[in-house]
Amino acid sequence: MPQPPKRPAASTVNKGVLHPRNRHQGRYDFAKMIKACPELASFVILNPYGKQSIDFADPAAVKVFNRALLQQYYGIAHWDIPDDYLCPPIPGRADYVHSLADLLAESNGGVIPRGANVGALDIGIGANCIYPLIGHHEYGWRFVGADIDATALASAKAILQGNQLTKTISLRQQPEPNSTFQNVIAPEDRFDITLCNPPFHTSLEEARSGSRRKWKNLGKLDSTRKLPVLNFGGQGAELWCKGGEARFVRTLAEESARYGQQVFWFSTLVSKASNVDGLEATLKRTNAVDIRTIDMSQGQKRSRLVAWTFLSPETQQQWRLTRWLKNAN
Repeated sequence: MPQPPKRPAASTVNKGVLHPRNRHQGRYDFAKMIKACPELASFVILNPYGKQSIDFADPAAVKVFNRALLQQYYGIAHWDIPDDYLCPPIPGRADYVHSLADLLAESNGGVIPRGANVGALDIGIGANCIYPLIGHHEYGWRFVGADIDATALASAKAILQGNQLTKTISLRQQPEPNSTFQNVIAPEDRFDITLCNPPFHTSLEEARSGSRRKWKNLGKLDSTRKLPVLNFGGQGAELWCKGGEARFVRTLAEESARYGQQVFWFSTLVSKASNVDGLEATLKRTNAVDIRTIDMSQGQKRSRLVAWTFLSPETQQQWRLTRWLKNAN
């Protein structure tokens, strides 16, 4: 199994416990990143410890930084998003993908299923298209990305076209804001995994308040320069919905039961630990066969993913034989 490239020991510091296959261990090698993406050079600064970094309060710097990461580590030559759309931290997104690969391996005798026969559905692909770009590069999976936002889908389409990925990553628009899988999963579809990064907040003001707390904790509120209203950007549907994360993941779980024989593992990130119990209770009511909660961390940030399946052990074995083992030879 290919391992992520190692950086020189001199550039390595502890950044939190990332997945062993995550390519973003240790400090970033800015010389290599600038070589892959020369425009990054104008955004590099020295942090208070004298180390190269960028100003994460500068949306333009964060966007170019992500572009450089995608170019250096994932071979993405063309990547851009509209202003004020979510520009996510890539290491944490990669951890989610690698954790799902481990989950598939547990269901496949310890071997990660790879290649285009493995289908993944990204609920809320956003303008950035991050999960499909990472998942396809690392494991060759085929992706469908769904979103309610036409502008986000247009941005994702431009990224796919710019990198010749339209044959392996396709897009679908969700016409109903209060639905997740309905209108997206067709009767003939079969997905090995689904991913979702749900909106966390209950309102736009709550999202803004969270950003203000972050800037205060970072000591930036005293700055005379104007700070972005939302750290990492984000449109309404990316950041908040009525009822917040708790309601969104409950709806996700309830709808998933209708498609339980078309998907092997459903999954979602859950940012707030107190929402896990409610999600698990909903899944038990919908008769999920197996429920997993997997902790993840990136620096000081703690999160977890919850995964579940409605397939019986017998159906799981048949799925493995017909979709993974049959195409592994």
